Amino acid sequence: MSTTQALATQTLSVVLRSLTDAELVATIRARELVIHGSGSNAIRDYFDLAEAFLHPDAIQQTLTRLDRTTLTVLSAIASGASSAADVAARVTSDGGEPLPESTVLEVAERARALLLLAPDSLSLYEPVRAQLAAWPSFGLPSLEQLVTAAAPAALEPVPDVDQRIIDRLAAERAFTATAAVTELLAEIEREPARELAKGGVSLPDTKRLASGMSVDLESVATFVDVAERAELLARESGYTMITELGRSWLLLPTGARWGALAGAWHERLPADIRRLLGERTHALWGQGLRGYIDWLYPAGGDWMDQRIASGTRDAELLGITANQAPSTPGALLLSEGAPEAIAAMGALLPPEVSQVYLQHDLSVVAPGPLTPEVDARLRGIADVESRALASTYRVSTSSVNRAMAAGESEQSMLDFLRSISLTGIPQPLAYLLHEAATRYGQVRVGALDSPDARSYVSSDSSSGGDEHLLGTIAVDQNLSALGFWRSEGRLLSRFTFDVVFWSLSDARYPVAAEDSSGAIIALRRQRTARPVSTDTTDPLDALIERLRIGGAAEPQEEGQAWLLRQLDIAIKSKVELTVTVRMPDDSEVSYVLEPTSVSSGRVRFRDRKSAIERTLPLSSIASLGPAT
Repeated sequence: MSTTQALATQTLSVVLRSLTDAELVATIRARELVIHGSGSNAIRDYFDLAEAFLHPDAIQQTLTRLDRTTLTVLSAIASGASSAADVAARVTSDGGEPLPESTVLEVAERARALLLLAPDSLSLYEPVRAQLAAWPSFGLPSLEQLVTAAAPAALEPVPDVDQRIIDRLAAERAFTATAAVTELLAEIEREPARELAKGGVSLPDTKRLASGMSVDLESVATFVDVAERAELLARESGYTMITELGRSWLLLPTGARWGALAGAWHERLPADIRRLLGERTHALWGQGLRGYIDWLYPAGGDWMDQRIASGTRDAELLGITANQAPSTPGALLLSEGAPEAIAAMGALLPPEVSQVYLQHDLSVVAPGPLTPEVDARLRGIADVESRALASTYRVSTSSVNRAMAAGESEQSMLDFLRSISLTGIPQPLAYLLHEAATRYGQVRVGALDSPDARSYVSSDSSSGGDEHLLGTIAVDQNLSALGFWRSEGRLLSRFTFDVVFWSLSDARYPVAAEDSSGAIIALRRQRTARPVSTDTTDPLDALIERLRIGGAAEPQEEGQAWLLRQLDIAIKSKVELTVTVRMPDDSEVSYVLEPTSVSSGRVRFRDRKSAIERTLPLSSIASLGPAT
């Protein structure tokens, strides 16, 4: 460690000790500092933390996050400017005018909060100055280039005639994305998706979801991200599952569903990206926006590209933009908020309908997007075949069995279908409902309280079933994982009765759940996950506790451990310190000395000014500080 680095580390360690716990945590987060709790890079005290802040990689990472104005001010300070007036004289604003001194002072405060600038002056910590000075060798701009590079031309505005086309296309995308997320939630509500150890949904479940959503495999992960961001899905116990909020979302009108997705996109944008996009609600984004951001963040590079690409990709997906131009609802979202955007998008989306065509081939055709209540009830009775402006559903024996397991009856299904049908009840549909209702319950599943068996499956003449059906279940390879064995005319399993029930239901057996008295009971899949709470133990708490345990809040009240750490750095770096010595009469005298060794509670110093060596008891040293 060089002399200047040692002095910077010592100075910054004192600053760090003066911060409150909340300020320390905020600064570490703002600097995106990686904290190691063990090993050679572990942070044990304030000196270690100061060294971590002043490491070239940590400094470079922070500098790449800064905009052109901030970098220009810091570069001017690094080049020798020592006052706000001096900095203002060397740099200009975006419009080519001299930079106001007030802006210089604002930038200095932000840099000071990031621990790039010394606390009481316009001077950079030496490692920060050295890093900025080395920028041209990294292919990054010098002070002159930061000052002289002109901003790109103004972004191209969207013509009024194009806005109508953009809004139409954006509405189509918004409807398609909302429909895809709806199908995603419906599929995961039916069967949660298994998570891979390395992250992401397993391939078999990805294929299942892609089929149900009518999208390609690559799009599934994107829609899962969109749904998780809106807290409609959450990960728990190795599975991606629907949340209670997701269940409620399924019952919202299409416009409100879109608003929840778009609002979550807006809320999760980084503050600087949200501000940049909010300033360009009536201009094309695309390459023009990228060019401006490259100019505004001259060292942003891949980091900035990834943040912009992620935000603009999902904006296109959700209809916030269309062909890189903000839609009217998208512009309102960025400038006004979600309620105004939802109202605007609602006017562009196709109106919802509450009636359907029941066909003789057992299909159900909706002439438009169904109201949430009708759609949710119909999904309980029929399977979705295609999802578009005119969606198609199909009633089958298995779908009717599923509905009856959830509490429907033949009469309740007929009443509901009559209430929404524009064509009455076709005879084949009425026949299917009657036959399925008659056969329903031929297979019964119940719970057992036994250490060996937790559920049973029965099928006998009393329930309209027979031994042959039970034998079919026993040899069904799709159910082999349930490990059935026969006992007293029943099949027993070590799995709970709800697991067995849904396995049989998914295998399309006419299964019903029964209680201990033999009465049929309704079952619904209610597996939900809770979004990960942000109110968890902060990993930085352990660091703060470790730092505070190491000494008192004020450096001058620190014990020998603090003094020894300062002396150790000074000895290794061969730097002078201001040594304040407590005299016998309790007065204090300061010397500028270079420590050379510590032994047996005594410190040997070299007094360069007097060309002599001094030895002082460690207990007589009141404080140490940078040489002045």
